Amino acid sequence: MDAQLVAFTGVAAGMVAMPGADFTVVIRNALASRRAGVLCALGIAAGLLVHTALAVAGVAAVLAAVPALFRALQVVGGCYVLYLGVRALRSAVRPTGAGVAGERPEGVTAVGAAGGGRGGGLREGFLTNALNPKASLTFLSVLPQFVPEGSPAMPRTLLLATIVVAFALLWFPAVALLVDRLGRWLRRPGVARGIEGGTGVVLSALGVVLLAEPLFA
Repeated sequence: MDAQLVAFTGVAAGMVAMPGADFTVVIRNALASRRAGVLCALGIAAGLLVHTALAVAGVAAVLAAVPALFRALQVVGGCYVLYLGVRALRSAVRPTGAGVAGERPEGVTAVGAAGGGRGGGLREGFLTNALNPKASLTFLSVLPQFVPEGSPAMPRTLLLATIVVAFALLWFPAVALLVDRLGRWLRRPGVARGIEGGTGVVLSALGVVLLAEPLFA
């Protein structure tokens, strides 16, 4: 058995499951509907595929070598995450209409509507992950550690990248389906507003951190 491969599998699982903006965005979309949550999860995995592909190709090394480019991408990503946070906070404080029995709270349905229709969740998940340049640098620094000395680097890194994306394809849709499963309770107006407000605070804080880091670098 390849001990390095087994070790990387554990590392990859931890990296994918670590809570962050991607995790929060999946939950928020899953509250809108199962479809939106699963599409967002697939978008997250697609964004992760971009980063692993960049790491395998070595393009991510350019970000490490050119600080100005990295910071520019960091600002773009921070602005997008902050935008998502502010949008969530606005949904949380929006007055709820009377509605009809069994209708989802306005603050929750607004998630899907604000996302831009059927492809909103997919696009939101993809952009949330793809616009985070730190992910590319993380994979660029981690993947080489699990390439045995003397073995071809490209096939090995492709295998490692595949493992990461496979975990993402399992983990994030599972989170979306779990949230949808608990949806009857989670979509109660008070609970939904609390979750929407909480995700708004988390995403806004992450966006501010991403925007502030270049100033102190």
